[in-house]
Amino acid sequence: MIEKEAMYKLTYGLFVLTTTDGEKQNGCIVNTVMMITDTPKRITIFVNKANYTEQLLRKTGVCNISVLTESAPFEIYKQFGFSSGRDTDKFAGAQYPATENGLYYLPKHANAVLSAKIVDYYDYDTHTLFVAEVTQAKKLSNEPSVTYEYYQNNVKPKPQAAQPQAGEKWVCKICGYVHEGPLPDDFICPWCKHPAEDFERVS
Repeated sequence: MIEKEAMYKLTYGLFVLTTTDGEKQNGCIVNTVMMITDTPKRITIFVNKANYTEQLLRKTGVCNISVLTESAPFEIYKQFGFSSGRDTDKFAGAQYPATENGLYYLPKHANAVLSAKIVDYYDYDTHTLFVAEVTQAKKLSNEPSVTYEYYQNNVKPKPQAAQPQAGEKWVCKICGYVHEGPLPDDFICPWCKHPAEDFERVS
């Protein structure tokens, strides 16, 4: 038996990964970025295949990684994690600075930005593992980096009990998203990308 709560105890950071489709810039939240070599400086980035950013990164091969801090509000996670760049402009309505590669990064609520060029990638079922060489790295602040556990305990809103109403409702046990109507077997949560097995019926 594999308990999901045990897997959540693995230590992760949270990052905004940005790239471009050539016309507009896009980004998503990722939780697995790590350094694997020092000379040259190389990192790995795991990205869920359901994310539009994953497809763009395969095409462009360049990205920025903003290292989020504990001060990052929930709005940032909603902006980059709860909608798809396929049908929304995640950078609309605000000015963002860019690094030398022309890609945006978060100047606030991030303590560093890394620019990188993809040198290889590997397919691992639900995710793609990208190997990238760091081309630029800039410290932005001394704020502590946010961990996945900190986000779960202090940032993410707690799921609210669904109000009993007529009709079928399902709640994602991971993020609290409520789906109304029958739940297809292949349903994917639009917020946290977890499958139908992580939903429970509430009405």
